Amino acid sequence: MTEIQLYNTRTRTKEPFTPLDPGNVRIYVCGPTVYDRAHIGNARPVVVFDVLFRLMRHIYGADHVTYVRNFTDVDDKINARAAATGRPIRDITDETIGWYHEDMDALGELRPSFEPRATEHIPDMIAMIEALVARGHAYAAEGHVLFDVGSYPAYGRLARRLLDEMQAGARVEVAPYKKNPMDFVLWKPSEGDLPGWDSPWGRGRPGWHIECSAMSKALLGEVFDIHGGGIDLQFPHHENEVAQSCCANHTEIMAQVWMHNGFLQVEGEKMAKSLGNFFTVKDLLDKGIPGEVIRMVLLSAHYRQPLDWTEKRVEEAEATLRRWRALTVNAVAAYTVPAGVVEALVDDLNTPKAVAELHALAGQGDVAGLAAAARLLGLLTPELGGWEAAPEADAEVAALLEELLGERQLARKAKDFARADAIRDGLTAAGVVVKDTPQGAEWELSPEFDAAKLEALQ
Repeated sequence: MTEIQLYNTRTRTKEPFTPLDPGNVRIYVCGPTVYDRAHIGNARPVVVFDVLFRLMRHIYGADHVTYVRNFTDVDDKINARAAATGRPIRDITDETIGWYHEDMDALGELRPSFEPRATEHIPDMIAMIEALVARGHAYAAEGHVLFDVGSYPAYGRLARRLLDEMQAGARVEVAPYKKNPMDFVLWKPSEGDLPGWDSPWGRGRPGWHIECSAMSKALLGEVFDIHGGGIDLQFPHHENEVAQSCCANHTEIMAQVWMHNGFLQVEGEKMAKSLGNFFTVKDLLDKGIPGEVIRMVLLSAHYRQPLDWTEKRVEEAEATLRRWRALTVNAVAAYTVPAGVVEALVDDLNTPKAVAELHALAGQGDVAGLAAAARLLGLLTPELGGWEAAPEADAEVAALLEELLGERQLARKAKDFARADAIRDGLTAAGVVVKDTPQGAEWELSPEFDAAKLEALQ
């Protein structure tokens, strides 16, 4: 079987991947908090770990991989949105999950095996918190339950941070019920209209970190193969997950391999609403950027490196995909994915190298191999096609084209080849494909058709 090498944040090394059970490779990725549209930075881990999911299915078989990505549907941001709009929380979260599916489907992702909602696993969270309290790793205080980081000597190892240094650098904690500033909330009280559930500590709701520990255990077991997410989640979210999971389950580790994707920038700057460069996936789709092009851009840099979203990258991705789709329009994908593409992906998901292999296949005219290789990356699939179709010519455009081609024909008869060539060059620049036949010139609009350039030829 092909050996997969993955960079493990836990060990800071690239190492061979050996699943705990080859019959059930188990992956967990932290999903969105569902109160608003997903921005393009949110989409990067979706595409990265979708490629990982596809690769694992390719190597181990589609029926032997379980991929879980959660929805956080209990959170103070959701509560604030409900209070501001007067809408029920469930309406907001249901709507947002629907948006998320629409947007990620547009990027060509395969739906995960399971997409649990946090509110579906409250009993699992309460049971895990009870275990932590019973084992001396958590304590109740003023309606809250907090994890005692001092009870877990390994705290900070995932992020490579020392507890003493973190405590010394912590800001003054306003919550007097904490033993020390680094302790984090497992359960907090709910009053009034805030969502809440009955628990041994009163009516309340879970803290953020406990939900992923409870859901991953319920669906994948106490220890599983791969845990993924954005680098921004490494600390404190993933660090806290490790601490509470290992302490509750009496295990050395939570996941064998931890994978983190890098940040996304826009034209060299951090994406921020204050800079005017913040946009959602829906914003891009509404601007006419196809989901397949977005996906291609997100795969253009190695997942562990920062990705700079630029107009140039978008243009290059669109032009490349148009060429590839034109090449493979009638192609039947090869049964076997070309080795070079698989070798790139098993080397820590090296998508830039895999894309380079696709360029080589296209250059060699191996359309069957190109189609098969692209689909392993989630590209050139039928579901994402159609956007590259040529535009239809309206009556005005058709009449102008016939007029120009007529003028070109007259110029050729008069042996004014300079004028004839100028018209043809102008049509080509405008995105009009002209074919000379015994019956006369035929034309069609390419996807790059530019009406303004055509009108300039008059």
